[in-house]
Amino acid sequence: MSDAQRSGPPADAGSATGRDAVVVGGGLAGVTAALALADAGVRVTLLEGRPRLGGLAFSFQRGDLTVDNGQHVFLRCCTAYRWFLERIEGTALAPLQDRLDVPVLDLDRPAGRRLGRLRRDALPVPLHLGRSLATYPHLSLAERARVGRAALALKGLDLADPALDDQDFGTWLAAHGQSARAVEALWDLVGVATLNAVAQDASLGLAAMVFKTGLLSDPGAADIGWAHVPLGELHDRLARKALDSAGVRTEVRTRVTSVSQNENGRWSVQVPGETLEADAVVLATAQREAHDLLPHGALDDPGRLLEIGTAPILNIHVVYDRKVLDTPFFAALGTPVQWVFDRTAASGLREGQYLALSQSAAQDDIDAPVAALRERYLPELERLLPGTRTAGVRDFFVTRERTATFAPTPGVGRLRPGARTQAPGLYLAGAWTATGWPATMESAVRSGVSAADAALSALGRPRPHHLFAVEEAA
Repeated sequence: MSDAQRSGPPADAGSATGRDAVVVGGGLAGVTAALALADAGVRVTLLEGRPRLGGLAFSFQRGDLTVDNGQHVFLRCCTAYRWFLERIEGTALAPLQDRLDVPVLDLDRPAGRRLGRLRRDALPVPLHLGRSLATYPHLSLAERARVGRAALALKGLDLADPALDDQDFGTWLAAHGQSARAVEALWDLVGVATLNAVAQDASLGLAAMVFKTGLLSDPGAADIGWAHVPLGELHDRLARKALDSAGVRTEVRTRVTSVSQNENGRWSVQVPGETLEADAVVLATAQREAHDLLPHGALDDPGRLLEIGTAPILNIHVVYDRKVLDTPFFAALGTPVQWVFDRTAASGLREGQYLALSQSAAQDDIDAPVAALRERYLPELERLLPGTRTAGVRDFFVTRERTATFAPTPGVGRLRPGARTQAPGLYLAGAWTATGWPATMESAVRSGVSAADAALSALGRPRPHHLFAVEEAA
């Protein structure tokens, strides 16, 4: 490996414990695991095949623009990701709303577009959303009342009940009086963005977790946060700085070809031109890559990893020659457009306005040609934002993540493995593992903490006192 690929101290730096770990994968899960292990005095090498850290939450350059591959947000209830931001000294760069406030534009009206809002009051649960729901103009009075009753029924579900994972959310909603309009205007408005699936394709267990935790646990739980800088500033530059300070040896552009256990119980991790030995290995990769690297016997049925489906996310990027949107973001109904974010300042654009459309569960559009997407979505933006009708389009491009998340289908819970494998010293991390959360940045960080906790326990190392506390999944 060349010096240009290496950051951090040499491999023999760090504590004198003789305990070494290799983390395979430099996304949020891998970076979290590496930091947690290093903070406990373990010598850590982090290996990433891409030329950067951050996994699927990254930035790239397009001319003078710094572009995020997709719009990523988090909620106040995402306490693990918020801990991660604090650990890399990035909290101030990704602030939270003072109070949940989501503008929702509806185009499916005979009289034209109509604006509603989902916002909370400073009242206890569930009263904090009472006024917003009572005045939500995109549902009838009867639909609003039925939504309230369904929310109370959802709040009563036991998330520990494995039977919830076998049911789909759409059927449950229909059984609790939710109309197709209510599903579109409320349940899917939130659920598609968080689960990356419509209600009928989503596990009731994961959907209940999202709504109970985000909307029905604490008044401020659903307050939205997002990076006001490019994601690469957080997940690559600041993460790498934190890793360097913790004594982690970080290697990018380094593809792991095999992982095997020696006769003496230590692990060998093979990369081009080098074999690294370690007492513990964390595989923090996508599930299919983890499957290919797992040694025989590490899981009872490794084929289950290949049964975990994937779901795409499409992001459409439009740069206008003038300002066309006055709010940081909005959600939309009655149109193919889902969520629109203003990325002007974060991208470094000095003139005009840059909007990013985040399209989850994008199976129908993920492979569409750019010209077809332009023909479909620019007129929709003109319907939503009158200012775009006289604005010039300076740039239009798309980013596609065909395997952006695991698919949260009914039954996926039994396929998601925990952090420990049956091979001593080998651990799994990634948003797709059994964190109890859907495929979010929060899930990724929680998985990294769980893998590090399991490794530290086996290595006899004390848990860092500042490490985020998670309950280990089965």
